[in-house]
Amino acid sequence: MTYMPLAAGLLAIAVSLAGCGDSKEDKRSAAQVPSASSSTATGKKSVDEVAAHAVVAHYADLVQAVFSDAHTSALALQQAIATFLATPDATTLKAAREAWVAARVPYLQSEVFRFGNPIIDEWEGQVNAWPLDEGLIDYVDANYEPALGNPAATANIIANAQIRIGEDKVDVTQITPEALASLNELGGSEANVATGYHAIEFLLWGQDLNGTGPGAGNRPASDYLEGPGATGGHNDRRRAYLTAVTQLLVSDLEEMLAQWQPGVADNYRAALVAEPGEKGLRKMLFGMGSLSLGELAGERMKVSLEANSPEDEHDCFSDNTHHSHFYDALGIRNVYLGEYTRLDGTRLSGPSLSALVAKADPATDAALRADLDATQARMQAMVDRANQGEHYDQLIAAGNTAGQQVVRDAIAALVKQTGSIEQAAGKLGITDLNPETAEHTF
Repeated sequence: MTYMPLAAGLLAIAVSLAGCGDSKEDKRSAAQVPSASSSTATGKKSVDEVAAHAVVAHYADLVQAVFSDAHTSALALQQAIATFLATPDATTLKAAREAWVAARVPYLQSEVFRFGNPIIDEWEGQVNAWPLDEGLIDYVDANYEPALGNPAATANIIANAQIRIGEDKVDVTQITPEALASLNELGGSEANVATGYHAIEFLLWGQDLNGTGPGAGNRPASDYLEGPGATGGHNDRRRAYLTAVTQLLVSDLEEMLAQWQPGVADNYRAALVAEPGEKGLRKMLFGMGSLSLGELAGERMKVSLEANSPEDEHDCFSDNTHHSHFYDALGIRNVYLGEYTRLDGTRLSGPSLSALVAKADPATDAALRADLDATQARMQAMVDRANQGEHYDQLIAAGNTAGQQVVRDAIAALVKQTGSIEQAAGKLGITDLNPETAEHTF
């Protein structure tokens, strides 16, 4: 992929956050982090290659563990959905929804790996693209507002075996994983997302029609019944869609997990650990800074906050956005500390960026650790509000000054910790965090 040019410094990025738009079409650009300035690094320092390789090798272990857990939880989701489709009722639907929320926990902690590792970034769109024009998939409310200029915004694959995109007709008679994958970005619109976690989320919850008021989507289980009591229409195709899109998610995660298995000569992990240690460290730091600032603070939070737009929150159908932001931030912390707690409670730890930075400059390491802790506390505040009944879409509502401040505090913490990530990189002599441009920097 091609990364967007990096800003000259943290201040430029921080100021730019205030100018984020609210279009569904402008959210998927690669996140940006600042390149370390001359005031951050006082000259090129050499990285201890042995220590750096140990950190990168442990990072690869963390990535493998996270994707393994994401795959395991996706299999559990698939089983819960199969049980629901066998007996569609309120109880089995609730269990399927709970399995989806549980599946998000490890996956969200993988998002920090996306930036800096092109193999993940190029794969991610089929798995986690958002926001989506749900009218592509199924029925929507009469007041539905799609992305501007999307020719397939209300194509409704579930209701139609053939859909028209301008002058073209697309045959969707057979709903298979392969067919759904081919429909992503249909008609050239990034809002056309037919696969991944959020397509499954929409099929389980339906649209959240509450705006910035309380309540998530409320799709009835009867949308999946066949025979008496069925609602929604075309239920055989809706059942087929949910089955196929879940199978695709499982196979996509299997594919990525294979790229990180140890002992394989020609996968991505083998290539990563064979690189100079400094290159691997740069990828780690770039992933941390990119998710922290451009993606999480900017696209996922500032955009929705400034537009007071629940359509732009990450898990908008389920009102799970507070967990989405919390676990994204936790993933950043995991990479720096070299830690990850697995689904079975096993805690992985090992050589870390933190240890390298502490050796170079203990004060810089302490500052970044403190900032990471502060960010998690701000994210926890959003989780606490949700647990008390005030979810993210309510926090960003126009006029909710106190709620908006909770979100602003979290954004400010992310901006601050990105500055500390930049400082830490400088202490390791890494003066450009962008993996694609760094080779031309020195």
